[in-house]
Amino acid sequence: MTSTPAKSPAAAVSGLLAFVLVVGGASGLLHQWLGWIHFMGFVRFLVPEGYEVYGYVVMVAVGLGVGAAGDAFARRARS
Repeated sequence: MTSTPAKSPAAAVSGLLAFVLVVGGASGLLHQWLGWIHFMGFVRFLVPEGYEVYGYVVMVAVGLGVGAAGDAFARRARS
């Protein structure tokens, strides 16, 4: 049996942050475009009023970037 090595705390935090940013941004975009309920309503406080769509797109992009950087950091730490 093989087991996977434990994730470093930095990789775990970056993964959580990436998840919150991507899901929150996507939820905000769906709310703006389709009128759906905010899944993560607190993210509306992170974007300026009048620039919601741009802010949510930036949140998704930053979340993807944080996730990629955290993954690269975790891979580098294992090597």
